[in-house]
Amino acid sequence: MRRSHLALVIVLVLLLLDQSSKIWIKTHMYLGQEYQIADWFVIHFTENAGMAFGMKFGGDTGKLLLSLFRIGAVILIGFYIRNLVRQKAHNGFIAAMSLIFAGAMGNIIDSVFYGEIFTSSSAQVAQFVGPGKGYGSWLHGHVVDMLYFPLVEGIMPDWVPYWGGDYFIFFRPVFNIADSAITVGVSMIILFQKRYFK
Repeated sequence: MRRSHLALVIVLVLLLLDQSSKIWIKTHMYLGQEYQIADWFVIHFTENAGMAFGMKFGGDTGKLLLSLFRIGAVILIGFYIRNLVRQKAHNGFIAAMSLIFAGAMGNIIDSVFYGEIFTSSSAQVAQFVGPGKGYGSWLHGHVVDMLYFPLVEGIMPDWVPYWGGDYFIFFRPVFNIADSAITVGVSMIILFQKRYFK
């Protein structure tokens, strides 16, 4: 497969999977609702108004700056991938960067559009609405998260500093397909850097 086709296929497939899963969650579940698939896997609907793991800064202005930063970063990554294709870089590196690009794009779509085109999911299932009738404005949408893997639960041993005796869950963060794509892409670069950067 040609390098340009490889990048395009990865981005399109991931965006399709990411957005279709998020739209299904938005239009079939309300915030906080969950489906127990297995002891270690739960579909749990939550929304992230800020950065990774729900971190926020600067209120509405901070959210606007974060959205604009994400858009700028994705544009730069897109140009970088184009240059990698032209320079005939390693297919694995192109694939890894395409995963990162697709993941960033998936979350940007939520931030840019979802506030405008969906009603709130609080205590109700969201509905598609026309622009300007949603729960927020352009660039102020919330990112939809739903994948939750509580693999290990228990009480932290007393000898552990600070957290001894506390209840814990591993893995606590709720994430989405876009987040997974970014994580896999970054992991590929770390694990195979010697192969990619000869």
